[in-house]
Amino acid sequence: MDWKENWKRWSEASGLDKDLKEQLELLEGNEEKLEDHFYKYLEFGTGGMRGEIGPGTNRMNRYTIRRAAEGLARYIEEHGTEAQEAGVVIAFDSRHRSPEFALEAALTLGAHNIQVYIFQELRPTPELSYAVRHLEAFAGIVVTASHNPPEYNGFKVYGEDGGQMPPGPAEALMAKVESVENEFTVETADENKMKASRLLKVIGEDMDHAYNDDLQTIMLHPDMVQKEGGQLSIVFTPLHGTANIPVTRLLETSGFTNVHVVQEQALPDPEFSTVKSPNPEEEEAFDAARAAGEKEGADILIATDPDADRIGIAARSEDGKYELLSGNQTGALMLEYLLSERQRLGLLPDNGIVMKTIVTSELGRAVAEDYGQTVLDTLTGFKFIGEKIKQFEKDGTYSFQFGYEESYGYLISSVVRDKDAVQAALTVSEMALWHKNEGRTLHDALRNLYETYGYYKEDLDSMTLKGVEGIERIEALLKKFREMPPTSLGSKKITVIEDYETQERTMVQNGHKENIELPVSNVLKYVLEDGSWCCIRPSGTEPKVKFYFGVCKETEHEAIEALHHLKNDMSKMVHEHV
Repeated sequence: MDWKENWKRWSEASGLDKDLKEQLELLEGNEEKLEDHFYKYLEFGTGGMRGEIGPGTNRMNRYTIRRAAEGLARYIEEHGTEAQEAGVVIAFDSRHRSPEFALEAALTLGAHNIQVYIFQELRPTPELSYAVRHLEAFAGIVVTASHNPPEYNGFKVYGEDGGQMPPGPAEALMAKVESVENEFTVETADENKMKASRLLKVIGEDMDHAYNDDLQTIMLHPDMVQKEGGQLSIVFTPLHGTANIPVTRLLETSGFTNVHVVQEQALPDPEFSTVKSPNPEEEEAFDAARAAGEKEGADILIATDPDADRIGIAARSEDGKYELLSGNQTGALMLEYLLSERQRLGLLPDNGIVMKTIVTSELGRAVAEDYGQTVLDTLTGFKFIGEKIKQFEKDGTYSFQFGYEESYGYLISSVVRDKDAVQAALTVSEMALWHKNEGRTLHDALRNLYETYGYYKEDLDSMTLKGVEGIERIEALLKKFREMPPTSLGSKKITVIEDYETQERTMVQNGHKENIELPVSNVLKYVLEDGSWCCIRPSGTEPKVKFYFGVCKETEHEAIEALHHLKNDMSKMVHEHV
């Protein structure tokens, strides 16, 4: 079906949502825009779907939500009555239409006699993961687009372990979604009847308290926090998202009483009106927190993204200014603190495992192996870490210690099976207090890490290519790199090529090949003769291709210089191929 047929079907649909109908009428005559709205169904990938809100098959709206929920309902029905009775937990964030989309999903599931638990108000993504496990539900849905711009929303699906579905189940679910041929014929139940029959149950405070109580158990020094927590001054901003109440509740009930919330960013706001982007990876997101930090004399600044699965940290550097830590730096600091203190307290197991993604800094590997821990690389996406936690919990081979990714996602306690900024906020605060008691800032602690293990530096570039043509150009770029594999980058020879699509690792010098024991993914990684590396990965949720870089040198100056050259060399090669 081409875009004109989809457009015609929508234009002629009886009872079309009034707002969508008006937006559709505004597009008439603009074939370029109409094609973009209708040339395909919004892609339902292994993590769900994400896109701009608006009319059409390639947009987030109540009908594409119904189609996705209908696919999930058919998937659940295939698993039998027990799965239907176990049901689905639904949460949503502060974005435009999130409550409406969550309810549409609930009513679609209700038409299939599937039990639904829906949060009464917005909640963080990690609490959804926790709730799935706590209620022993069969699946979970969270309506969110993470830190994307205001015009976006999304639909993420979780399995019964509380993790995003791994490739096998996700592909089966995707097939069910794709089997829904007409989003306008999807049936929905009556909300009042669902509530009367208890098929739709509203959840809230009881789950909040259970989540908070479980997360308090992750502290290594609860007595220190209870006695001295007020000595650490914390400025926190939820960036207009879902984290305000859960983070402040957890910090304060644990003993951190000197917490200052950035008031102009405290309330949910789908426009994220005080920031250019609600992304704690970006310096600008901390502008208001920095101002509040200076006023309060804060030791650390904490920011979370709208659905509270990512967290950014800024701490005072040598010049007294607040300097944002990278995701890799925060992860390495948390890892070293957790492992060193667990070891000192006799809590570090012999079979401990730390998990990180293939584009996360190798500093974590150096730290973990120094404490006798096994390190496992996974593909990008926390679902792969969650999948491994489930496997190791079942077979007992490893004891989970920490999981993280460079994009500001961390997991300390496996009561949640996705990255969790709420629990990370507590661990970072405890760590900062511990270092403060030792006379150090977090930047002092980071410098100690570098002096011990080497100066690791990483960076990320991306290239956005929107529309049909953009997708084709991204695919062509990866194809060219595979058809004409590079043998060097600048003056450095490439020694290893890892192709996660063919699942092969090639030793360039002798052509020897090894299998990569990870799921298929359209990713290429190159390791250079000096140990530096770079990785090319198309985004699974945005129309862009990402380039990751990592180096390690004896001095900071050498590392900065090496990273600069590596990025330039890759940029030249990419522009030759595009």
